[in-house]
Amino acid sequence: MKAAVHKLALVVVFFWGMLAAVHAQASAGYIARQLHQPVPGGVAALTLKPSVNRPAVTYNELPVLVVKDSDQQWLALVGIDLKAVPGKSAVRVTESGRDYTIDFTINPKTYKSQHITLKNTRHVDPDPEQLKRYEREFREQMQAYARFRDHPPSNVLFDKPVQGRLSSPFGLRRFFNGQERNAHSGLDFAVPTGTPVKAPADGVVTIVADYYFNGKTVFVDHGHGLITMYCHLSAFDVKVGDTVKRGQIIARTGSTGRSTGPHLHWNVSLNNVRVDPAIFLRQ
Repeated sequence: MKAAVHKLALVVVFFWGMLAAVHAQASAGYIARQLHQPVPGGVAALTLKPSVNRPAVTYNELPVLVVKDSDQQWLALVGIDLKAVPGKSAVRVTESGRDYTIDFTINPKTYKSQHITLKNTRHVDPDPEQLKRYEREFREQMQAYARFRDHPPSNVLFDKPVQGRLSSPFGLRRFFNGQERNAHSGLDFAVPTGTPVKAPADGVVTIVADYYFNGKTVFVDHGHGLITMYCHLSAFDVKVGDTVKRGQIIARTGSTGRSTGPHLHWNVSLNNVRVDPAIFLRQ
């Protein structure tokens, strides 16, 4: 009897906890309701305490994007690493001399696998010279991702950079010629070569380059650690340092680098971690 009562009590507590979480999410602003997906590779959208000035927020000692939501509350958008361990986590908030933390829970998520066969085996096992080139290019990209430009983004709810079929989702465990490599860090859209690629928000172009694995690549810094990357392009319509507007054509799709056919690889980075771009498309 006692065991049954205890079990019932646990069910009631769980139910009310879930109800409280649903209520909190329903009462959040529009952006928070659209983007809050606190899973590995996802985004935690955390409403902050009322404040006149924009609070400073850090997560894992890195600065976090803070925007105004539709209800005029400050909202922290926290990128969660794909390798993050599910469980309790927290951000630190500083505003007008006061510090506090906001706790949140990273929920588990399982991603599927994808097996790809490449004819060019050097795109699986580069030779020493190619590996040196890759390492140099990797450092350039990591430096671009790590920037925190002190300018808020024009918008955080995006339009697709191209209109086309989604051929590979985010987070796939990827096997090239049977060998496991890094998980898929973005979305792939299957579109013909030459399809115009549009910027999803205002920003500054920080990289225009031809990389070993990524092929022709563009980086756009939208401000406050929100950065997008576009790979396997055939042509560029911008140069480093250009200021671009939402909807502006920045490049043309192609099949350069490690690619099996014409497509656009698009990724989104927040506080220097790659997160699922589909979240920003409200999908």
